[in-house]
Amino acid sequence: MKQKIVMKVQMNCEKGRTKAMKIAAVVEGVISVAIEREKSLVVVIGDGVDSVSLAGSLRKKLGSATIESVQEVKAESAEKKYPIICFSQYRQYPMYICSGF
Repeated sequence: MKQKIVMKVQMNCEKGRTKAMKIAAVVEGVISVAIEREKSLVVVIGDGVDSVSLAGSLRKKLGSATIESVQEVKAESAEKKYPIICFSQYRQYPMYICSGF
């Protein structure tokens, strides 16, 4: 089950943001990590991530971390649309990329 974890972390400078990214990225099951600077939030998307242990490890290094929300991420549709690439046999004409039909 994919989940989205939003955590409020005390980040005073760029060094704190870098530490938060590194700590969140090495946790098992993490797919992506993002930081919202204005609100000092760390957004982690992953499969089977333990939010309590993640908050504890962020607290150890950064001082303050609280869990704002944990939500389930809905699966994407099974049918993805891929672009159709058309090539020209003549070199002077460019390659065309059309959206899927």
